Amino acid sequence: MYTPRHFAETDLAGLDALAAHDPFVTLVTVADGVPAVSHLPVLYARDGERIVLRGHWSRANPQWRHGDGPALAIVHGPHAYVSPGWYPDKEAAARVPTWNYAVAHLHGALRVHDDAAATAAVVAALSARHESALGSDWRFEPENPAHTGLLRGIVAFTLEVERFELKFKLNQNHPAANVTAAADVLAASGREADRQIAALMRDRLARRPPGDEP
Repeated sequence: MYTPRHFAETDLAGLDALAAHDPFVTLVTVADGVPAVSHLPVLYARDGERIVLRGHWSRANPQWRHGDGPALAIVHGPHAYVSPGWYPDKEAAARVPTWNYAVAHLHGALRVHDDAAATAAVVAALSARHESALGSDWRFEPENPAHTGLLRGIVAFTLEVERFELKFKLNQNHPAANVTAAADVLAASGREADRQIAALMRDRLARRPPGDEP
């Protein structure tokens, strides 16, 4: 991923926040030179720098047949259009439109688990997490034949992350006045992602060392 130094993120707390907010990732594998892409909910876990994703495919999805091997998971964060008209120095610096966003690329070794126990564990954990967030009481019941019979239609996987790239493009290459002005406009937006980007922009600006002005 192309990441200018201004936008490179190293704090894994940023990744934790992205995964907690939106655990629906893009999973990319390559077989015989042809990429395959799936969009999947995952379970994210981190212990220090050890990061693991777990999820499952439909058995009808041919990606699982790629087997064990390298894979890329893309964790998508919020994004927002930024108008040059919001910057105080728009004329003097000849500013142009841009797009602010946060994203993570997780590279690692994919392992396929085509067995009922592993698949049941993933389904149970996924449903418990998302059902509880809705206040719902549905649960996967391993003793229920109607539930366990469905496991034949899916295949579980684990992605052990070996390398991560975090890009938080939030106007860090602009003077503080520009960041503040753009964040103020986005914070007043009716679009949730705009407000989330505004919060990230303000957070990164607050971390800027004194005197470190682009």
